[in-house]
Amino acid sequence: MADLINGRAIAARLVRDVSEQVAAIVAQSGLAPGLAVVLVGSDAASEVYVARKIETCRAVGIRSIERRLPADTSQAELLSLIDELNADPTVHGILVQLPLPAPLDSNLVLDRIKPAKDVDGFHPVNVGRLSTGTGGLVPCTPLGCMMLLDEVIDDYRGLNAVVIGKSNIVGKPLALLLLERECTVTVTHIETRDLADIARRADIVVAAAGAPRLVRGYWVKEGAVVIDVGITRMTAADGKTKLVGDCATDELGHARAITPVPGGVGPMTIACLVANTVCAATLAAHG
Repeated sequence: MADLINGRAIAARLVRDVSEQVAAIVAQSGLAPGLAVVLVGSDAASEVYVARKIETCRAVGIRSIERRLPADTSQAELLSLIDELNADPTVHGILVQLPLPAPLDSNLVLDRIKPAKDVDGFHPVNVGRLSTGTGGLVPCTPLGCMMLLDEVIDDYRGLNAVVIGKSNIVGKPLALLLLERECTVTVTHIETRDLADIARRADIVVAAAGAPRLVRGYWVKEGAVVIDVGITRMTAADGKTKLVGDCATDELGHARAITPVPGGVGPMTIACLVANTVCAATLAAHG
């Protein structure tokens, strides 16, 4: 049977490390790192995500600054708030919870955040730094995926990695991180021809297409490592709902290791968010 990569345990370890770093920063400067979380409207899923992020901030000692705006907030009002947070030296990280209500333009909003405070790693400057290997803040989910892979892979050089999904949030940045480790990377998506055949040649398979149970057992070669980023709530025949990943985990016993859903990638995303906030605070302190 494939080993399960326990994202909850690895995230808890990272959170403990971040907590120690925060304590050291407070002891030295007297000011805890600050993360501003901006929520526009009242999307139910966003409310849950924001609550988890704020809870984790409190657990590690990061000051969370919650700014809630009504759904009818104008583009100008939102951008004005971002400018205010950019100018506040006690705010080290800014996170705007997506999706934004229409007709707000998320690209304009994300581009307005100072790259040094962009703890989501979405600003074009940070994307450019990632692509050139010159530092910057890395998107949380791809960063978490690499930490999960590090639990089972010591040497990435020459390994074949297939990333299924081409989003700016996961697929593209993760492909760049794998390239930095000297993997041979193929980026695919659900429209890729002969996708199963391509995946079957991979030593590492990352499923981030948002397509439940897309990756079947015959898609994965024996001994491959599988990272399942997908998470979809589905209703079973008995009317009960459950969370399902992009992989048919029950068919992947021949893999070397796989992340479960839930309990795999998800916990790492928030842990990496607080880690990025501490990184931003450290960089700010050193000019």
